[in-house]
Amino acid sequence: MEVSSDNDESPLPSSNVKALISFYSTYLRSRLRTFFPVSINSTSTFLTKIASFYGSPKRRRRKTCLPLPLPSAAAAATASPDRSSEITPEASKIFDVLEDIIEQALQNLHRIQKNLAFWQARAEGSNSQKAYFMICERGPYAFINGTVQMIRDCLADGSSIQKLHCSASSHISERISVLNSLRYSLATFLAKVYMEVDRVGGDLVKDPANSLPALLVAINDLFLNLEASIGHFHANRQSGSSVDGSYSVPLMFAKLPEVNQEGSQWTDCEIRDAVNLIYENLRRLDSYLSVIVSKHRKPKKVTLYWMHYSCGALGISVCSLWLLRHSKLMGSSDIDNWIRDAKDSTISFWNDHVEQPVLSIRDELFETFRKRQKGVMERQEVQLTSDSLHRMLLAFSEQTVGKKFPEQASDQEMLEIVMTRYEKELMHPIQGLVGGELVRALLIQVQKLKLDIEEAMLELDQILRANEINFAILAALPAFFISLILAMLVRAWFKQDTRAEGRGRVARIQRRLLLVEIERAIMQFQNCNDQGLENDAQCMYGLVLCFLDSLHCAVERHAKATGEWICLRQDIIDLAKPGLQIEHKLSIASRMGQVYDCLLPSSQRQ
Repeated sequence: MEVSSDNDESPLPSSNVKALISFYSTYLRSRLRTFFPVSINSTSTFLTKIASFYGSPKRRRRKTCLPLPLPSAAAAATASPDRSSEITPEASKIFDVLEDIIEQALQNLHRIQKNLAFWQARAEGSNSQKAYFMICERGPYAFINGTVQMIRDCLADGSSIQKLHCSASSHISERISVLNSLRYSLATFLAKVYMEVDRVGGDLVKDPANSLPALLVAINDLFLNLEASIGHFHANRQSGSSVDGSYSVPLMFAKLPEVNQEGSQWTDCEIRDAVNLIYENLRRLDSYLSVIVSKHRKPKKVTLYWMHYSCGALGISVCSLWLLRHSKLMGSSDIDNWIRDAKDSTISFWNDHVEQPVLSIRDELFETFRKRQKGVMERQEVQLTSDSLHRMLLAFSEQTVGKKFPEQASDQEMLEIVMTRYEKELMHPIQGLVGGELVRALLIQVQKLKLDIEEAMLELDQILRANEINFAILAALPAFFISLILAMLVRAWFKQDTRAEGRGRVARIQRRLLLVEIERAIMQFQNCNDQGLENDAQCMYGLVLCFLDSLHCAVERHAKATGEWICLRQDIIDLAKPGLQIEHKLSIASRMGQVYDCLLPSSQRQ
């Protein structure tokens, strides 16, 4: 079986020399194998029909992909290697072919969608933001050319700003138009392939040998329809495009020859050539889309922030020169002195704000008994002073009043007697010093002052001891805050939840936005069907599959961690089924946003 093309007379480009050699070597091997008769009905024969898959270019497997729309048993077996015995090896190989087609279509669609989202966000900006992008976010070459052109226009007719706004709008709208056209065609192709697999999925599981030829022919027709769609877009490309370079070589898919589809089964060579042709078309599609998307892709991060990086590089250069000036290479010891001072400051900070506060807290927590004994001794000393004052007051009061006072007499009552006698003796101080009670009254007041001072010191000491741990914590606060800031920075660096696969709040929001996009695309699919727009409906269904694939990749790890993956995966598969009613799909999407933990808002999580 020979593979023909619409342009067999045209020479192949030099870039396809390797592909040509590979094709003819495969063709010669297939011709030689026809000399050895092989039973078509044997299992090994059918495996040899599709074993050439692994002679094709290496398949780039993603970590996960939207499952094929197959019967439940086959779908479970393809999803789990442990259950692969439930389907035949022949069907498993066929499923690999279909997964490769859908996977590569999804990868290209994701790449187009990512770049299209960037340009749509730029189109929503103001004219000043668009002008800033045209001059400052497209690299230094565009910055120089844009500045020079703006100065020329300003000197010529004074309309430089308006021309810059028009140029920016044209630049952005052209890329949006091209990427929208590519997305439309590729999403339609993906939807048709997915619906074709859904239509023949049961037959593939039951009788893969008889179902494969018709499926290969249908897929080849879908490739040709995609070529017509993209070729039409290529032919209508505007000549005044702002895109650098061109893609003058059109996309030419290989086409299957006329075969007997309703007669006997295909031969080994026919199936092998058809499968190789599918893979060759996939390779051509990937190469063609890579060229177009690369010319309309969003600028790289280095290009977008080249001014920031340039200022940073300039700052680093100035700092490097300044450090070189103060280094030993220039005969200066400033850097050594700074390092020594920084080391001393670090050690001092560690001792004052980390080590000493921690030791103080440890002593306060683990040496309570020793400090309690010391407090008891101090209180005993104060009690001795109080007892001495009581006896002095008791003796003075009994001698002054001339009667016996009880041992439990209050100090305040006896102090009033002492103060009365003291005031009386002060009226005749000399007489009171020589023969009166003035000296004893003064000594009693000195003893009272001593007792008051000791009690005040004991209370102050108790207050200080009670607040030692507070002082230690206050001393450790700077180190605590520095450690907290470093921990937050390290946590933010590790989480990096800028994508939907992350664990943070931003990643959770992105997953919920994916669910919103799925619901919107489902409703638009229904509206297109109601209006009779079949192609638009197929495009919207392809976008539904694209968003479901993104959601499938984003939630798998989180759902497996919470034990929700089996149910959530089945809901995603149900949303992708072509025959399920729209009302049921919207109900499933609404339930997903309210039930599963990985899709709940952060405020509703328990």
